[in-house]
Amino acid sequence: MNGSRARHFLNPLSLGYLLVVAAVLGWVGVDTLFVEHADASLAGVWAFLVTAPASLLFVMLPGALAWAGIVVGAVVNAAVLGAAYRSVTGRLRPTA
Repeated sequence: MNGSRARHFLNPLSLGYLLVVAAVLGWVGVDTLFVEHADASLAGVWAFLVTAPASLLFVMLPGALAWAGIVVGAVVNAAVLGAAYRSVTGRLRPTA
């Protein structure tokens, strides 16, 4: 990743968001693999919710392509949050 793209991901807001996404995906994995439910679990829905709106474009695709939307959504949202973070912090810095 070159410097122009890395700056959108290497900031506290983007990294915090990606940490939340990883935590939710970990919880979904544990719920899916180790927790028995009398009925269906909706834990997987949370993976799409934390990566919305970009991931919701993939929901109607067949099979594994729907789950690819989670990765795409997380990357797109982290980049947007990073760009917003750089924009706001750039305005707050005093100019010399």
